[in-house]
Amino acid sequence: MPEPSARVIQPSKAIPQKLGKVAVIGAGIGGLTAAALLAHRGYQVLVCDQAIVPGGCASTFKRRGFIFDVGATQVAGLESGGIHHRIFSELGIELPEASPCDPACAVYLPGEASPISVWRDPQRWKAERDRQFPGSQTFWELLANLFRYSWAFQSRDPVLPPRSAWDVWQLMQAVRPDTLLTLPYTFATVGQILRLSGLGSDRRLKTFLDLQLKLYSQVDADETALLYAATALGVSQEPQGLYHLHGSMQTLSDRLVESLERDGGKLLMRHSVEQIHTQNGRATAIQIRSQKTGEVWTESADQVVANVTAQNLMQLLGDAAPSGYRHRVEKLPPSSGAFVIYLGVKQAAIPPDCPPHLQFLYDYDRPIAENNSLFVSVNRPGDGRAPEGYATVIASSFTDIAQWDDASDQSAYEALKQRYTQTAIDRLSQFFHLTPETIIHTEAATPRTFVRYTARDRGAVGGIGQRVSTFGPFGFANRTPIAALWLVGDSTHPGEGTAGVSYSALTVVRQIERQAL
Repeated sequence: MPEPSARVIQPSKAIPQKLGKVAVIGAGIGGLTAAALLAHRGYQVLVCDQAIVPGGCASTFKRRGFIFDVGATQVAGLESGGIHHRIFSELGIELPEASPCDPACAVYLPGEASPISVWRDPQRWKAERDRQFPGSQTFWELLANLFRYSWAFQSRDPVLPPRSAWDVWQLMQAVRPDTLLTLPYTFATVGQILRLSGLGSDRRLKTFLDLQLKLYSQVDADETALLYAATALGVSQEPQGLYHLHGSMQTLSDRLVESLERDGGKLLMRHSVEQIHTQNGRATAIQIRSQKTGEVWTESADQVVANVTAQNLMQLLGDAAPSGYRHRVEKLPPSSGAFVIYLGVKQAAIPPDCPPHLQFLYDYDRPIAENNSLFVSVNRPGDGRAPEGYATVIASSFTDIAQWDDASDQSAYEALKQRYTQTAIDRLSQFFHLTPETIIHTEAATPRTFVRYTARDRGAVGGIGQRVSTFGPFGFANRTPIAALWLVGDSTHPGEGTAGVSYSALTVVRQIERQAL
């Protein structure tokens, strides 16, 4: 891993007069991005997080010389004009060193020895699609056009969904004639367009789309909003792309923290926010508890930014949550959990020319969950995540949170966890050379683990499913019904991933600044 001294974050030329106090709940990438931007623009910022290290689901941990990414393992938005590039440029800090993922993913369908490779080069990816899914060209051309229109629209910084006159004005300024070409597809799902294209019976194509979309939208092709899917499936190609960070995912949050503190902001780790105080329909303060000392105190704030799930926000508000807003949160379909296995292995366990990201489905007739599908990330030699001659393998599968809640006692929980761990190793052994001699370290995380280390409600990950009813214009706004209270993160537009939550943070910063005028 590069030494911190290899780069220098210069102090600001001048820190402007403080414009007001902002309390940020949660030091995930969304919260840190909002905090760093606000501090840089002259606000007095305090960030609190109950975890030991910042980064949330994009943080890391170390075991026996291995560095494991907790959840997120790839990054979008590092290219020129990408959201991370824009934000880091404003903050005056360097982007982490990274390599493009090419292919972005190698997808293995049941019984097939060769993968479907999602290449970064658009022409190479088109040739791959034509070979893998003959007759589907019209479908992919539609997705490409929708992605082009939607990406141009998003690059003009619309506020979605709008909740004020200023929000509406920002939205209208982002609209162009080509944006209107997306309107007929606003209420369409991927599954509907497949059927209209005569591809509804193409099992391989439908399964491939289900696997890829589940990663990004949390739901399959039949439920994913078409306009969201166009972006999710198109962003891995040039001039955009997915990237593998050198060192670890932690470098992203570490640099944001350095920028925050350079500009006078304060970060308190191992400090839980237990309540958001309101008065006359406005957020006024947060109640903080030190996990080290047990001390509890109230910190006043002019603005409160909550980098939490919508469900966690309801818990923080308690009886102050507006009934209609609470009802909407309670009506959301259940979120997915994740089972993740972290393996430190000898390099001999990794096949030659192994892609950095792979996806496996083992049985067509079973759901894409519960170890029937695995999304796998493998470190690259020399990237700082493993000692020389060794490697890390991180594999995750979607899992029903309820069954982990239902594990009645610790022994039942441990038995369920062990069963999942062994099944995952058995599955992975079909591709990797995993033996007692090549496996150096094994560790697993369940929804209960994510509750403990990220405090996400019930350990759900990935945000709200991007159905037609919950994506973009129909999703949860950053501007909540309570004045001076803002929601940041994967519960809001444009959804999950470090790029998505960073865009969410930038939107909130713009809204707070506008409100201060």
